[in-house]
Amino acid sequence: MDLSFFEILLLFIGFILLYLVGKMDSRITKMENQIKGFKYTLEQISKQVDVPENPVNKELRQLLKEDKEVQAVKKARETLGLSLLEAKQYIDALNVEK
Repeated sequence: MDLSFFEILLLFIGFILLYLVGKMDSRITKMENQIKGFKYTLEQISKQVDVPENPVNKELRQLLKEDKEVQAVKKARETLGLSLLEAKQYIDALNVEK
């Protein structure tokens, strides 16, 4: 099998890209873990300092009482700037507190 210079160059670039993607993935995972740690620390601090609850929670709980979970998730996304998954988890946590 005779590879041309161009084919060898493409293979080399492909391997470099695979290496870089692997490095980026590990860095992203590390950052996600750091964010989880920060989030936990903030939750603990807010419990100790008795930080007031977000005012939108009252409205979200009312929507949940009216069985309007989809609207509650939408409101949480709009108001708090959350992703769909984060908003769903936020609403589920409010729902559990009932």
